[in-house]
Amino acid sequence: MRKSSGSWKSKLLIILALIVLFPLAVILFFRLEGDAPQVVLTPDPQALGVAQELTLKITDAKSGLRHLQVMLLTGEHQVELARERWPISGLLRGGSVREHALAITVQPKALGLTDGPARLQVTATDFAWRRWLRGNRTYIEKKVVIDTQPPLVSVLTQAHNLNPGGTGLIVYKLSEDCPRSGVRVGERFFPGHGGLGGDPLLRLSFFALSYEQKRGTVLRLVAEDGAGNQAQVGFNHYIRKKRFKKDTIRISDGFLNRKMPEFVSIMPEIGSGSLVEQFLKVNRDLRTDSYEKIVRICQASDPQFHWQGVFLRLPNAARKAGFADQRTYYYQDREIDRQVHMGIDLASVAQSPVPAANSGRVAFVGPIGIYGNTVVIDHGFSLFSLYSHLSDTNVVQGQTVAKGDIVGRTGSTGMAGGDHLHFGMVVHDTYINPLEWWDPHWIKDNVTDKLQAVGISFKEKKPAP
Repeated sequence: MRKSSGSWKSKLLIILALIVLFPLAVILFFRLEGDAPQVVLTPDPQALGVAQELTLKITDAKSGLRHLQVMLLTGEHQVELARERWPISGLLRGGSVREHALAITVQPKALGLTDGPARLQVTATDFAWRRWLRGNRTYIEKKVVIDTQPPLVSVLTQAHNLNPGGTGLIVYKLSEDCPRSGVRVGERFFPGHGGLGGDPLLRLSFFALSYEQKRGTVLRLVAEDGAGNQAQVGFNHYIRKKRFKKDTIRISDGFLNRKMPEFVSIMPEIGSGSLVEQFLKVNRDLRTDSYEKIVRICQASDPQFHWQGVFLRLPNAARKAGFADQRTYYYQDREIDRQVHMGIDLASVAQSPVPAANSGRVAFVGPIGIYGNTVVIDHGFSLFSLYSHLSDTNVVQGQTVAKGDIVGRTGSTGMAGGDHLHFGMVVHDTYINPLEWWDPHWIKDNVTDKLQAVGISFKEKKPAP
């Protein structure tokens, strides 16, 4: 009986121990976890300017956030930029906050700090029972430079005479390397490019006026250094007056019956409407999409001159429509739409060979909405030409072409009533008038002479064999 009683007591003690130790083991398992808080700092600063916006995102999914401190240290000063402390919500749960985002504006001058090297420190802890109950710790230290002086910008070119829908060229020099600089025309921005004449601080920017921008449009040369300090300067310029042609386009049933089925295949949602309703969606919505696609293609340009001399025009071709023609569309003598034609239409014999207007790299080949089969060529420094409504193409994306190489043949793909070439030109994100680039005197006065005046010459890049 004694042996039986002792065995029963032993079992009872084991059961009691399990009842006590199992929850304790569970608590220890969760509270002794070793994952430190995650800290994401945006942007990853290399320098701090007059006013630097920083965003911290801190997460700890297991034990919860306990404490955060952000410090900025120089040789003489220690400045606390932020401090946060969060409460615990229970023994098992840990901290009540699992994720926190914090925006900090760092203004060194207001903090009494001078320009020079500094250290940015971020410390975050959680409610885990590690480090003698002080929690897991994340520590980040970044070396930064406090720089509150804006860059200096010197304009080297003199005259900048512009037409609405026309192109300008400016050459300027920076006092320091700036990741972003260029010309702001109204709300549009045209980036500057380096790598000229062996001087790392020399920049060039082709910029443009859109067809609707007139006198009174504000032009500024702007630069932003790595610390976010900004400088802007005005420069001498003159905007001429220009009026664009008004044109009437009459839409026939024959055209609608011939063209709309092509677009229904790429815009199935328009198939339920009438032919006129389908046309309007194509002429408005798809036109906008097509414009935007071309602009996206033209955002990335080679920082070098691929071209030289006057741009070629489709040989033996008559001009059927001009740049920025103000088109009014009629159906059965009723006005149904208004749009602007952003290129020049040239017509020759059917399926005429289309030469590259100048040397460059093929940036795109394929169908683009209302433009049909299209080739886009990058001529360098944000200057592009495009060839649309082609019946077929003769190049591939990435290929280098020389002036005069055949890129395709004219056709009537896209929103074209007959066989012709829609020829367009773009500077960065703005459609420009090709007439300027067909004029050797304009190129001499506005590009080559200006470059030579500041000691820059360029040669056409020869295509790879």
